[in-house]
Amino acid sequence: MKKGRELLVGSYRRLHQNTIHFSPTHFYQTMSHSDPPNRYSYSPSLHWNPQLHQYFLNAYGADHFSRISAALTRPSRYSCIRVNTLRSAADAVIEKLRPLVSNVSVAVQSEFEDVESNPLKECLEDASSPFSKCKIPGLEYVVFVWGSGPHRVDYGEAPPKEVIVSRKCAEAVLRGAQVYVPGVMACSAHVEKGDTVAVSVAVEQQGADGGWGIPMTRGTVLQGSETDAYYFERNGLYIGQGTAMLSRSGMFRVSEGVGVDMKDRVYDLHSFHNLLEGEIFLQNLPSIIAAHALDPQRGERILDMCAAPGGKTTAIAILMKDEGEIIATDRSHNKVLDIQKLAAEMGLSCIKTFKLDALKSVCRRDDIDTLTDPCCNNAKNDVTNQVFDSPNLEVEIVSPIVTEGKDEKTNGRVYVSRADARKNMRRARNGPGRNQSVGGRVDRSKGFPPDSFDRVLLDAPCSALGLRPRLFAGEETIESLRNHAKYQRRMFDQAVQLVRPGGVIVYSTCTINPGENEALVRYALDKYKYLSLAPQHPRIGGPGLVGSCEFPDGYVEEWLRPGEEELVQRFDPSSPLDTIGFFIAKFVVGSKNT
Repeated sequence: MKKGRELLVGSYRRLHQNTIHFSPTHFYQTMSHSDPPNRYSYSPSLHWNPQLHQYFLNAYGADHFSRISAALTRPSRYSCIRVNTLRSAADAVIEKLRPLVSNVSVAVQSEFEDVESNPLKECLEDASSPFSKCKIPGLEYVVFVWGSGPHRVDYGEAPPKEVIVSRKCAEAVLRGAQVYVPGVMACSAHVEKGDTVAVSVAVEQQGADGGWGIPMTRGTVLQGSETDAYYFERNGLYIGQGTAMLSRSGMFRVSEGVGVDMKDRVYDLHSFHNLLEGEIFLQNLPSIIAAHALDPQRGERILDMCAAPGGKTTAIAILMKDEGEIIATDRSHNKVLDIQKLAAEMGLSCIKTFKLDALKSVCRRDDIDTLTDPCCNNAKNDVTNQVFDSPNLEVEIVSPIVTEGKDEKTNGRVYVSRADARKNMRRARNGPGRNQSVGGRVDRSKGFPPDSFDRVLLDAPCSALGLRPRLFAGEETIESLRNHAKYQRRMFDQAVQLVRPGGVIVYSTCTINPGENEALVRYALDKYKYLSLAPQHPRIGGPGLVGSCEFPDGYVEEWLRPGEEELVQRFDPSSPLDTIGFFIAKFVVGSKNT
């Protein structure tokens, strides 16, 4: 074991010495310049931090990690819909969706198709239909809508007019979205409304200062020739083509709306935006299974510690038949409003939301001694809470930001400066900032007493290295992943205190990083002797990782021990199930006096 660790340390050092001058720009420039068919293709590769890359090679092996990296750049070839069984049924939802998605055939296969057959697809009763109900026991209310890809897109013989979109926009387009104008970064000259344009993606690159960013300013004009400064960076990063819905000047003048209507896509998947709201929720299969692993029962009191945007919260509420009490918390005012909105759409009344930092979930002893309310809240400004109708709550009401309106002194118009207009465009593109709120009423909690919940779900904030499609991973480092792990341990410490003896904790993440998954399980079992891993139902994920890893600085990261690997679920993005990368561990809490 010691010899193996020495070899790992040595390989870290050699890799670092050999990659000091690594540059993604250099990588693109060394590609073939005389292969147009390869240029107009979708063949991305993830560029990892060298030390992090070696860490993953040690955890998975070279071949396995290569498959994982490739899978992360692709979307899952199906959409997973969770039906709100309190309002509808899977068959009824399929009938309502059928006329909306009937233009896609799952029989269409690509010449690039090289993956194993998905066992979830074996339940297709009609090969010409994109719909199927999940046949996993207990998940019959889950509907799969199948897409296809990757497809070879015909961009024509002449170099097409082009639009470059941001990486986040491209990842959404690969999942079925349109190109909205905030995501457009650059465009060929003389693009007019109605023109056919090829769409490619600008991926972050590392600058001379070591920082990462897109090497262009919004509004850049593309020349379409090798003299174009960004010509080679687009090789192999074309995600399809569509029809320009605005002229070039229009795309950079307006702040919202569709910029390109995608017609031919590398991956043909559906968008379910604004469809059957309240009846369905688009959710990854592992996330649905995490709610099942918690095994919520009617009448129980359950805490969802990092609940936004509310997918798992509402899944738990439906499994409980909306009978009991679910406390859903998040540190963000706007995200708590998102949970409230989703619960209202689905008609769920057992969910109570609070603004609360997960690291402060357990209220202080002096608050327990002075308050009788089980949520450890106190009143301010004599505001009455709408949920509990109790004075022992602190209510935060934030007014929305007003960017336009009427003013009697200016004949009904408000002047908006160019600086404000640019700020509003950034806000539309990036979402509200930390100190900005869309407005609404949110209850703030000071935490909860120990042993006050039957079950706790901790879907922890993580590095999200299992989400797909992913076109960029360069910013994450060994140090940043360790920081994620430290943060998650502190949150888990809070969860352990809040669950009563005999209760259950489910811990989950959407990352492939063992340091945030198996290492957390090792930490929990070693520190809290009254915790034990419990079997999960249903179980369709793979086993966890056994072993450990020693880093160049001497830090040893312990993972699972033999016999524990089958008690967790690890979802591999490169497996035939074609899911995101995900991890689930379920703990049973024994007597805390032992």
